[in-house]
Amino acid sequence: QVQVVESGGGLVQAGGSLRLSCAASGLTFSLYAMGWFRQAPGKEREFVAAISRTGMTTYYADPVKGRFTISRDNAKNTVFLQMNSLEPEDTAAYYCAAAYVSMITTIIKNDNQYDYWGQGTQVTVSS
Repeated sequence: QVQVVESGGGLVQAGGSLRLSCAASGLTFSLYAMGWFRQAPGKEREFVAAISRTGMTTYYADPVKGRFTISRDNAKNTVFLQMNSLEPEDTAAYYCAAAYVSMITTIIKNDNQYDYWGQGTQVTVSS
């Protein structure tokens, strides 16, 4: 049984930082590209960041470039999202997702290509 569990969300003031974690189990983690998405109230889910199987390739949505960093630790079956210089517009539920890919350099931006999703963790940035 595959499980994807996010943690690390919370309330932070604008300009602050948070580090989200996503632990996956029940799958061979190193065979999966990973991604972070977010959904604010009344808005559609949007792509935030993605990372390849080995971590060598990463990709970011324009609103978070230069502020967020995605990384992974395959030994611990965990992917991280370091969020710095947070803005009120970053307030959302953040979701982690896993996608089986054959190539080690593949990153995935489309949510419909992901196989497994976590339940989400709330990030609230106050002004």
